[in-house]
Amino acid sequence: MKKIKVAIAGGAGYTAGELLRILLNHPLVEIGDILSESNAGNKVAEVHEDLFYTDLQFTDNVADDHDILFVCRGHGASRAYLEAAGLPEKMKIIDLSQDFRHKENKSFASRDFVYGLPEAKKKEISEADNIANPGCFATCIQLGLLPLARENMLQKPVQCTAITGSTGAGQKPSATGHFSWRNNNLSVYKPFQHQHLKEIEETLVFMGSNSAPKINFIPYRGNFTRGIIASMYMEIEIDPDDAYQLYQEFFREHPFVKISKENIHLKQVVNSNFGLIHLEKHDNQLLIISAIDNLIKGASGQAVQNMNLIFGFPETEGLKLKASYF
Repeated sequence: MKKIKVAIAGGAGYTAGELLRILLNHPLVEIGDILSESNAGNKVAEVHEDLFYTDLQFTDNVADDHDILFVCRGHGASRAYLEAAGLPEKMKIIDLSQDFRHKENKSFASRDFVYGLPEAKKKEISEADNIANPGCFATCIQLGLLPLARENMLQKPVQCTAITGSTGAGQKPSATGHFSWRNNNLSVYKPFQHQHLKEIEETLVFMGSNSAPKINFIPYRGNFTRGIIASMYMEIEIDPDDAYQLYQEFFREHPFVKISKENIHLKQVVNSNFGLIHLEKHDNQLLIISAIDNLIKGASGQAVQNMNLIFGFPETEGLKLKASYF
């Protein structure tokens, strides 16, 4: 297959660093411009020190000759960047912010953005030119609920608790992000009103739920670096074996989601593009545990997965990453 030329805007952040780590080992990619106005002319390895083996440099613009652009800017900044950049329409875009995820803001100029959760919209993604990459909490929670939504089985409120690593807050320093605050600490934030809830609800309705299910979501800030683990439970009439078969069948054609009959933990997925799901039935409650790496399956890895689908590459190309277990 012919290689494609890839650019990145917002090249100094965590998600851009993970994108570069993946793309440097992708056999069908040539990395072009890596835009960072504050670092233009500097070596990428001066910011992303784990990429010490590359001589790539940051640029101050993105040339028009790229096949696809990954936008790794903060929420609210992607739309402003695209308005100012004047990119050619032939250049495909994958945006990692929330700027184009919702129905009412999925259009920009002549571009329409498709919500990029492959396990829900693989066909739509493969036919798209512009992708709104899902949020990390949204990815983890949706993977746990998609099979039930398809069967319109989310009739009762879903109780959901999820904890994320400190990289979920981004690279910019903040009061709740630095080591002294995070270490040996745990806190709830944005209970019942996290910004990812809206995209979750829209996807579950798209999958087959008659209406958006009530999701009582309590997010936690964790005292670890990366990963998300979510626990969800709801009243539902389903046999445990039938639930397992339902999930196995739903994800059969999705290579990055696995169903485990044993309880799961974060070290099984961190540094990989996998989502791991475990199911248990307790009386009339179905418990679903879902785990991902927030920077890979929850961001950069999923973005590369979407790129593979857009260009007709094998879906797993460049993403055969093993978890960092020890």
